Amino acid sequence: MKGLKKVVDEEQIRRAIMRISHEIVERNKGVDNVVLIGIRTGGAFLSARIQNNIKLIEEQDVPMGILDITLYRDDLREVGPQPEFRGTEIDFDITGKIVVLIDDVLFSGRTIRCALDHLIDLGRPKAIQLAVLIDRGHRELPIRADYVGKNIPSHMNEEIIVRLLEDTGKDEVLIIRKNGEDDEGEEE
Repeated sequence: MKGLKKVVDEEQIRRAIMRISHEIVERNKGVDNVVLIGIRTGGAFLSARIQNNIKLIEEQDVPMGILDITLYRDDLREVGPQPEFRGTEIDFDITGKIVVLIDDVLFSGRTIRCALDHLIDLGRPKAIQLAVLIDRGHRELPIRADYVGKNIPSHMNEEIIVRLLEDTGKDEVLIIRKNGEDDEGEEE
């Protein structure tokens, strides 16, 4: 890897998460019928932060769960012989609820498709909304986020890395250019 560059710092992440939290409350006219579900791992950390923010804003607890999509992936064979499965942790019924699905990076849309399949297996929500910290573009499926912390246009030869305090001890978003690849022929 070469070309490591920080594109979002700790304060920008804090503000983006707070803005998303306010937007969720505003769009849904409160949070009476709202539940938060984070996609493991980054989405789960972000979901907990949004839950805390909403409690400060609305003085109300919002149910939160964690979704493990490992067994729903369409690239399971490519992940390796023993993909790590840590399980889904949702101890409430999502039927009739407004589910806010949360992830760290929206890229091709395949992770979100897997998450949608898993959610539908768990119940029939009234609606599913999508919140992401980073939208980097390059969709392969017709999926769009309802709440976006930051849009970071990227090339296919770049990787977006979200580091969160809960996992790495610091909050930052990095962009890395992969070795041996260039931008020739790629549209912006």
